[in-house]
Amino acid sequence: MTRGPSTTVVHADRDHEDVGIAPAIHQTAAFASVTDEEFSAAATELRGERFYTRYGNPNHTQVAEVVAELEGAEAGLVTASGMAALATCVLALVETGDHVVGQISTYGGTGALMQQLLPRLGITYTQVDQTDVAAFEAAMTQRTKLVLLESPSNPLLKITDLEAVAELARSHGAATLADNTSATPINQQPIRLGIDVVWHSATKYLNGHSDVSAGVIVGGSEHLDRIWKLGILTGATLGPIDSWLLLRGLRTLPLRVARHNANGLAVARALSSHPSVSAVHYPGLEGSSQHELASRQMAGFGGVLSFEVEGGPEAVLTVLDHLTLARRSASFGSPGTLAVRPAAMWTGTLPDDALDAYGVSHSLIRLGVGLEDTDDLVADVTNALDQASA
Repeated sequence: MTRGPSTTVVHADRDHEDVGIAPAIHQTAAFASVTDEEFSAAATELRGERFYTRYGNPNHTQVAEVVAELEGAEAGLVTASGMAALATCVLALVETGDHVVGQISTYGGTGALMQQLLPRLGITYTQVDQTDVAAFEAAMTQRTKLVLLESPSNPLLKITDLEAVAELARSHGAATLADNTSATPINQQPIRLGIDVVWHSATKYLNGHSDVSAGVIVGGSEHLDRIWKLGILTGATLGPIDSWLLLRGLRTLPLRVARHNANGLAVARALSSHPSVSAVHYPGLEGSSQHELASRQMAGFGGVLSFEVEGGPEAVLTVLDHLTLARRSASFGSPGTLAVRPAAMWTGTLPDDALDAYGVSHSLIRLGVGLEDTDDLVADVTNALDQASA
């Protein structure tokens, strides 16, 4: 029987619970075995949770099972951060001589991985306009083994036709890896659209409280086996307490995302009618060129949006300085609203020419809309814009 998301986040890990209503924390680096046979089996079992915490831990398993069921995937893994999840996946799925296709509009860490890490390993890459499926087709070569996707993209919220690109990659014998951090599995399930592997910066919405850095990977068992084995070598292990906190955050994910969705849309609509705003990037807006595609593959549009302010960087700083509810921070998915200028945030990650190529202007503000009362959020953003225009 298929369960709804609110039931899933509460019960997907039920088999691992003991007599406590709240799950136990398995704060141990290693586990004891009675016999050599049991020891060997635990050491070689996929995502073995009773051998050594770098290999797995019951707290890891609980998180992985909840997210995998939410995403409609066969299996899952946890890592120490979202970037650890991305890097582990990429290193497990490609090797020297391979070619990777990625997006121009993408998270800065993903772009840096393509531009700075892959060439050092003898792996080539091509970045394309994610809104054009034909561009993906043109970039594919006989050596293409992986297609890196992100939809909606960070920070411009561009939408990729996941189903079409997944089918295209499959026809070329390439795997697909999608970042679902911004959408969350509540709003979008890329696995159900044909994507092979999905990763999250669980630091954001999955945890939802800004008190954990973590990553989650889900997908088919065959791909996850390869990724898990690479993860053992790299050792990007999430601690048991952080896993426990992440699981606690997951219990309320559907409730939180519903509020993020409502607030995100309300703020985007308010921004779109303000004279000091030259552009709003949010696929939930009915006038968005990608609204139809977003509506087809998403159940909601999330709490992340970005907008460009008339008057350039000086006006942007005025807006940021006059926001009273939003705190200036590099993250999103928190109870409180977070605001940042992406061009400043990624200065140390990507060079200026790469930022220009990504369309990240110095007039762009990204908002991670929180759980505050909608009217208060709209009033706060509007007031800050009024101050800038004055």
